[in-house]
Amino acid sequence: MDIVERFLSYTKINTTTDREKGAAGIMPSSSGQMVLAKQLEQELLSFGLEDVQVNEKAIVTATLPANVDVHTPTVAFFAHLDTSAEQKADTNAKIATHSSDSICLNEELGIHLTEKAFPELAQYRGQEILVTDGTSLLGADDKAAIASIMDMLQYFTANPDVPHGPVKVAFLPDEEQGLRGAKAFDVESFGADFGYTLDCCGIGEFVCENWNAGNAVVTFTGQSAHPMSAKGKLKNSLLMAHKFIAMLPAGEAPEYTENREGYYWVKELSGNSAKTILKLDIRDFCLEGYNKRMAFLGRLAQQMNDLYGGVEIELSDRYENVANSLQGSNRYPIDIAQQAYQDCDIEMRQIPMRGGYDGAVLSQKGLPCPNLFTGAHNFHSIYEYLPVNSLRAASEVVQKIVLITHNKFSQ
Repeated sequence: MDIVERFLSYTKINTTTDREKGAAGIMPSSSGQMVLAKQLEQELLSFGLEDVQVNEKAIVTATLPANVDVHTPTVAFFAHLDTSAEQKADTNAKIATHSSDSICLNEELGIHLTEKAFPELAQYRGQEILVTDGTSLLGADDKAAIASIMDMLQYFTANPDVPHGPVKVAFLPDEEQGLRGAKAFDVESFGADFGYTLDCCGIGEFVCENWNAGNAVVTFTGQSAHPMSAKGKLKNSLLMAHKFIAMLPAGEAPEYTENREGYYWVKELSGNSAKTILKLDIRDFCLEGYNKRMAFLGRLAQQMNDLYGGVEIELSDRYENVANSLQGSNRYPIDIAQQAYQDCDIEMRQIPMRGGYDGAVLSQKGLPCPNLFTGAHNFHSIYEYLPVNSLRAASEVVQKIVLITHNKFSQ
């Protein structure tokens, strides 16, 4: 099956993550993820892979055994099954040739993908582009990754004379709400030595650093009173929360920062005069900076509690910067990827990911795991698009990594 046909077949399965069910601890949070998992299981079996499994959480794993006697490390590739909850409609994907300054997604609704709005689109003039009808996500995040990995497996199983070491693959649920599939994944029993996720970004991009990420939940307990007799009695927890927010560093919020600049994100505020709960995300690429941010919030909550009483804070870590796990002797996955990009005549552009991805969790669990491009743009948007050439290039890079791993360690 051609990689484009394969990708389109995956987009026909609605795997939108369900935040409510996810918050309730249900995994997979949507039934479509299990449907896709079962389809992948059958495709993996048809390739003749070994140890093909789908568990009750829709985690899919399989092994392409080595076809050589020389021992080499086991490389793994990961993608996620779910698509973001920003749009829940079924995907109606199509191929369009980008021949002018825009692509009409939906003539009836007047929806166009334009170079004016998305200047990077201009570099794909004359190419075939996978798009939607403007009413849903494309789902290239992360079905382009699944298609690339499956295309790689199809190549090696159809060409048994090409020498390679052991390869493992895994497809994980509910990445789009807190990397839940990766957190549930058993790295030790999986048995890989290093791996790569494919999740995000245009052709050539490569991620080997991302946030150190944490959460803060601040609870303000006030004292309710009827306003006609509130003087000296009412302690308004909503105003306490607003004073806390006002003392956060000005300008250190997502809307004011870029590149490697960290931030505090006031994410949710709910309550009434008696009790208010404030939720924040804390992000910093530097571990020292992250620890300072967490300590600052702890001190701020303590100082407010000393002044007003009734202030409690709960701080927790979400995931680490993958760069922490790719140092020294664990740097080789980066070196192999650099060689693969070069062999495919693709300029590598290392970018700091201002977000999290499954590889950060997997790396923290002991499996070094940087991130490869899928070739897609505008994730989580109705303007998501995927150049066909970029999709094919992603698969070629994955194939090269398998070959380079064999050549590098079998000599």
